[in-house]
Amino acid sequence: MADPVVVWTVIVAGGVGTFLLRLSFLALFERVGTVPPRLEYALRFVPAAVLAALVVPSVVVTDAGGVEPARIVAGAVAAVVAYRTGSIVATIVAGMGALLALTRLLPAL
Repeated sequence: MADPVVVWTVIVAGGVGTFLLRLSFLALFERVGTVPPRLEYALRFVPAAVLAALVVPSVVVTDAGGVEPARIVAGAVAAVVAYRTGSIVATIVAGMGALLALTRLLPAL
């Protein structure tokens, strides 16, 4: 097991680093006055990129490190439903329903 002092040092350093990074942007835009339009446009895509970075690995790779086609197909079904309806509930129901159906009805996948 890792030394608790090292673990806490890493946690505190990560927290301080994150705080300073966020503070630097606040200080920068306080001096500049406004966010440049190109940066504002680019920042609109950050939530989608973060969500994709969190979701895609769990859909594509299993806990054992392999690939499970049923997850990929269910993720694709959920993506299509999300694109067409824009409904979070419909997306969850469609994705989970597809995953359940694929794993129960077609266990070879």
